[in-house]
Amino acid sequence: MKSRYILAALLATASVVPVSTFAQEAAPAPAANPASQIPAADKQAIQNYDLNDDVFNRIVKVSQEAKAQGIKPKDAKTDFSKIHSLDDLAAQVTNADPRIAPLIKKYGFTPREFLLANLAVTNAAIASEAKSNPQMSAYVDQKKVNQKNVAFYEAHKSQINALMNEDDAGSSR
Repeated sequence: MKSRYILAALLATASVVPVSTFAQEAAPAPAANPASQIPAADKQAIQNYDLNDDVFNRIVKVSQEAKAQGIKPKDAKTDFSKIHSLDDLAAQVTNADPRIAPLIKKYGFTPREFLLANLAVTNAAIASEAKSNPQMSAYVDQKKVNQKNVAFYEAHKSQINALMNEDDAGSSR
């Protein structure tokens, strides 16, 4: 798993998990937990972001077009010391390749909203998995999870998994 996705998972779970425990298991390097530096308002924004078909369809289009253009943000280096907010992380994502910002803008996203949408999907996936995974369930307080997003994720799970598998296949070539 690339460091960006580890950070995304940390950020996504920051509002629903005792992150220090999760981070010790998942964080790369012994650096300070980057999710602990994210302001409470950003953690709340992740939790409160509502997924819908429009947002999801635009995420899919961005992903498909990025793949067609050979954009691989997974390969970008993340400087955790420079991430103190969602805006900082969004800036690192968009700065990784000059084609990213115009692409997400083309589909009506700001860098922050694109990140929020992706983190909402990640958060919902983690919460969904935690329902049937006793080890993971210890880290997720389902009362703090956006249950609408979990339901959305579960309704679109096969499509999301297919998209993730396409991304993984593309990055291993």
